[in-house]
Amino acid sequence: MKDVKYIPQRDGYGQGLLELCKTRKDILVLDADVAASTRTNWVRDQYPDHFYNLGISEQDMVGTAAGLALGGMIPYVSTYGVFLSGRAFDQMRTTVCYNNLKVRFGGAHAGISVGPDGATHQALEDIALARVLPNMTVIAPCDSEETRKAVIAAADLDGPVYFRFGREAVPVITDETTPFQIGKARLVREGSDCAVFACGAMVYEAMAAAEELAKEGISLRIFDLHTIKPIDEEAILAAASQCGCIVTAEEHQVSAGLYSAVAEVVVKGCPVPMEAVAVQNSFGQSGPPEALMEKYGLNAAGIIGAVRKVLERKA
Repeated sequence: MKDVKYIPQRDGYGQGLLELCKTRKDILVLDADVAASTRTNWVRDQYPDHFYNLGISEQDMVGTAAGLALGGMIPYVSTYGVFLSGRAFDQMRTTVCYNNLKVRFGGAHAGISVGPDGATHQALEDIALARVLPNMTVIAPCDSEETRKAVIAAADLDGPVYFRFGREAVPVITDETTPFQIGKARLVREGSDCAVFACGAMVYEAMAAAEELAKEGISLRIFDLHTIKPIDEEAILAAASQCGCIVTAEEHQVSAGLYSAVAEVVVKGCPVPMEAVAVQNSFGQSGPPEALMEKYGLNAAGIIGAVRKVLERKA
């Protein structure tokens, strides 16, 4: 695919927050001393009355956000996804989700592509931790523009929301006109032989895989499954019925993430062969982002391999 721009998803997060703060007094941005990394420093610099740095204290930050939500504000809690979903899980569960509060969680630097920071900073379990919580909406946008749209679209959504986005620049494959609706999978490419449901940066990799396989006459139907909870059961079941097999692709552990969410729908409504492109029950390592994605098979080649396997099973 030619002429693709590469922009970090976190830029879309910061831009979305700027647009909200420009017109709304009820939007507040909370950060855990990583504002430059999460791009919330853009809000700090332009709308300082909307920004609070809570320091490296994720649990306190989530508790503070809950109090602000009870007071009628809409707080966006922002820090690394691995610390937000891990260290502050109890506060997310008991203080926010149990009370169904309108707190938005910005889980930055998600996935293995954080790179040199290594396993301690690579959030590979955050989808699992977030989606298991009652009342929580879970969104993993595919690029910076979709991240911006998600941040804005979620502002008035009832209950808590978890956003997942990476650090590295990824291809921008949507624009202002591309449809985005929370809870609805976006059809990226028509196809009939196999359906691929991907989230985050893996959507682009699925598109690249589809182009390569098309040269062999293999037709992939590609979906951007940006909303993992509530999941688009209608799109999944239709694809299962019409294509006869499914591959999922995510920058996350294979357990309890996108693959599990899709499989839960498929096994109840239309059982078909499935394969998963994901981290296979291991921690990450330190290294360049692209090298890590290749090592763990989180790229177009990994998707092509999974498609070949599932087509054999389908046959």
